[in-house]
Amino acid sequence: MNRSILISRFVYQCLLATILLPASIVLAGTENYDYKQAPPPPPESWCVTPPDTEFRIGIPGWITGLEGDFGVRGIVTEQDVKFTDILKRLDMIAAGSLYARYQRWEIFADGQYMKLSDTAKLPGLLFDTAHVSLKSAFAEAFVGYRLINCQNGILSVFAGARYNYMSGDLQIAQDNDPRFPALRRKLGISDSLRVSGSIDWVDPVVGLAGKVHVWKPVSLYAKGDIGGFGAASDFTWQVQGGAEFQLTRWLWSDIGWRYMKFDYTSGGFTNKTELNGPFIETGVNF
Repeated sequence: MNRSILISRFVYQCLLATILLPASIVLAGTENYDYKQAPPPPPESWCVTPPDTEFRIGIPGWITGLEGDFGVRGIVTEQDVKFTDILKRLDMIAAGSLYARYQRWEIFADGQYMKLSDTAKLPGLLFDTAHVSLKSAFAEAFVGYRLINCQNGILSVFAGARYNYMSGDLQIAQDNDPRFPALRRKLGISDSLRVSGSIDWVDPVVGLAGKVHVWKPVSLYAKGDIGGFGAASDFTWQVQGGAEFQLTRWLWSDIGWRYMKFDYTSGGFTNKTELNGPFIETGVNF
């Protein structure tokens, strides 16, 4: 009888140990686990893909100077208006820009119309000055593809076309030298001439653009393109760059510099001018 009781107690103790031992091990492990020894989370990727769609509307303000040769119907004048003096000679300016993106594909366009008046020097003997009323406009549209598409940085290639328009009205004044009136009369040339006309053309354009986020709302951007290739202009190119500020969730502003070079001669019209000056643009994105 005592032997049966001892055997029963032994079996009971074995069963109890079998149940309680794993639980005690689990509890002991939980109490002694050091979370500081856990492996660190994987680092966040530098290239976080932005949302699939993006739209922008901007109002650029290009305070540009005008320098170079401008001619209408064979009469070529030399222009030299610094961007610091442009407001004195500016009659009208209008500009705008649009941008749309879906994943890596981009469509964007911008344009500017400018009308100014100036007095220019003329090469030659019979006339020395001309009052110039100049209208100049361009509108460009491109399709681009992002080679790098990250929130911290982008790099795009693009191709498209730039429409150009120029119109000039030249009121040519006589030279003050007293010898020349007689010569003009002999040649049948009046003391003053007025020449006017307009022309437009389209240049193919290819380029590269990029932007890098540097600090909180600040990014740096740059853009360059070349075009013409003899299709209309012999050669045309532009570069621009600066800083972009994301002022609010919806409002942004660009501050930088822009340079554009024209080299076009056809049908008596000449546009070998440079547009050069500070560039400011503000818009909304959504």
